[in-house]
Amino acid sequence: MNKPELLIPANSPEVLRIACEYGADAVYIGGENFGLRAKARNFSLEDMKEAISFAHERNVKVYVTANIIAHNDDLEKAREYFKELNKIKPDAVIIADPAMFMMAEEELENVDIHVSTQANNTNYGTFNFWYNMGAVRVVTARELSLKEIKEIRDNIPEDMEIETFVHGAMCISYSGRCLLSSFLAGRDANKGECTHPCRWKYAVMEESRKGEYMPVYEDERGTYIFNSKDLCMIDHIPELVGAGINSFKVEGRMKTALYVATVARIYRAAIDDYFKDEQYYRSRIDYYKEEIKKCTYRQYTTGFFFGKPDENTQIYDTNTYIKGYVYLGFAEDVVDIDGDKYCKIEQKNKFSVGDEIEIMKKNGENVICTVEKILNEKYEEVESAPHPKEKLYIKLSVDIDKGELIRMKSDENN
Repeated sequence: MNKPELLIPANSPEVLRIACEYGADAVYIGGENFGLRAKARNFSLEDMKEAISFAHERNVKVYVTANIIAHNDDLEKAREYFKELNKIKPDAVIIADPAMFMMAEEELENVDIHVSTQANNTNYGTFNFWYNMGAVRVVTARELSLKEIKEIRDNIPEDMEIETFVHGAMCISYSGRCLLSSFLAGRDANKGECTHPCRWKYAVMEESRKGEYMPVYEDERGTYIFNSKDLCMIDHIPELVGAGINSFKVEGRMKTALYVATVARIYRAAIDDYFKDEQYYRSRIDYYKEEIKKCTYRQYTTGFFFGKPDENTQIYDTNTYIKGYVYLGFAEDVVDIDGDKYCKIEQKNKFSVGDEIEIMKKNGENVICTVEKILNEKYEEVESAPHPKEKLYIKLSVDIDKGELIRMKSDENN
């Protein structure tokens, strides 16, 4: 058995750095166009160039998404984009549209092409088609079971790679090919502008009773009738490996650095533990499941992997995330100030002197400590950090290493 790649999302250079530090084998990012995440910060070409250099220094691969379903006026712009990508050489581009695929084949040299889940890849015939077109890897549709993925593995060339989502948000529409957003808000989900109408609360109005709205109920449990739980397969690593999956993909190019660090670190540990000793892996499942809840999530499900989802895969009463911890920042550097060690951070959420916080060590350990001092950019002592994006120096009751992330329990869960 070959150890699968752990593929982690990143929506900014900072998050890419954290993904690399916390265990990713590969990172996927979006450019400023063609990448299905219009609201993400995304990467300029210069950002990409620096990100690829940073990742490659750490033996981490970088894949760039170009997986929109293109319209006529996208095509020539896309060709120019591929020419620019060819200069900076990501390890692969991720594509869904056949026209985009052909252009990528023409313009990219020594850059692999991966076929996105947006292309609805549900059978081994489709996989073989893309292989014959020149694709190195195909991402399975989320609607496949492990049995179906294993059948695909058994009927495609040995050197063809299978990538599968194992964690993150689930889309109510077929592999993300959603028209709801376009119909209801005029924003095209297949060009990165989805308004997530599947998370909205719905009511119905009978034609002859205008203005009389009636709530939509399913067994009187609630009105969020399209609202799926999040996917989590942390306790099913053996089954995923047994299906012949080459890359375990985590959803989340709109998610925070805390989400990325938490999920990357735990899946890294689970994969490594399983390949070291299966019994050891199984003995730690409760730990993995507890740790994976220390970022935002919507309750978990195994999706389609073990058969068709039922009513237990939906959340009917709310569309909000469960938030276990709050992200405070990461140690950009550790410096000496008047004989004491301070970590330099760009603060993300409020904290104060005396607060108990937690350092996420890269080895999986969580170290609880106290904030002893906070200095602002002018090295003036302050009692709290109320404003996001302040550059601060903080003295903790224990040592912290450069690159480590700090978090604090959310008030919502105290």
